[in-house]
Amino acid sequence: MSNIFQRGIDRIWTVQHQQNSPIHMAGMVLDPSKMIESDPFLLLAEDFFKKGTFDFHPHRGIETVTYVIDGKLEHYDNKAGKGELVPGDVQWMTAGRGVIHIEDPAEGETVHSLQLWVNLPREHKMAEPRYQNLRAQDMPVREAEGALIRIFSGSSGGIQSNTKNYVPVTMVEINLEEGASISQDLPGDYNGFIYILEGKGQFGKNKTVAEKGQVLSLEKSEAGQSSEVAIKAEERLRVLLYAGRPLNEPIVARGPFVMNTEEEIRQAYRDYMDGKFAE
Repeated sequence: MSNIFQRGIDRIWTVQHQQNSPIHMAGMVLDPSKMIESDPFLLLAEDFFKKGTFDFHPHRGIETVTYVIDGKLEHYDNKAGKGELVPGDVQWMTAGRGVIHIEDPAEGETVHSLQLWVNLPREHKMAEPRYQNLRAQDMPVREAEGALIRIFSGSSGGIQSNTKNYVPVTMVEINLEEGASISQDLPGDYNGFIYILEGKGQFGKNKTVAEKGQVLSLEKSEAGQSSEVAIKAEERLRVLLYAGRPLNEPIVARGPFVMNTEEEIRQAYRDYMDGKFAE
């Protein structure tokens, strides 16, 4: 046990929401102005929205990981792809060289969702677009006393998901009954954070107390070192834990495109205007 680094919490903050329109309220869980700190993650937005909030829009150079908390979310793209996500489901979309898509709540629904942007490494920025629809009921599960961990990406306690990643990412939903505790293992070089969806608990080696609506940034460990973060529920607890290996590459982000250089961003806009995303 002594050679496993016990991660603490190095920062904690509460998500602030604002009403962007009569049909859209949003808050930033991960601030896009701090992309370097959260590498390989670019931003995490929490949205409450109705049909018509978002129009068709492009992406290049990233993956979007959408987790539905409430409501039914419909998806359409310019490659004739479409699908539907219900609460607890995740869509892992690799935009790669270019996708034009829309995510829209079903008629009459208000969707509450989290969308994470994962940066793609330089050699995979122009990868072929793909979608992985990760249904809650199909995901591998780790169970312990009073604990259920759903593994959307990466692993937990030796149980592995088969989600394909260009960047190594662990994404788990941790559900704990009051009084239950669990440790989530992570490679030492991963940056990570926890977002609390329900309840209240103690986190990390210093038993930092936090509750619904708060975000906890995990203390960093080192490459080659094994690490874990301990979580104990003071009340019934539901959290999402995201962690990933930093890319340590230049980030140039403009709107929906994230590349490594200004020229690549200009090229992305040219390609989009020239209709090349539809090819």
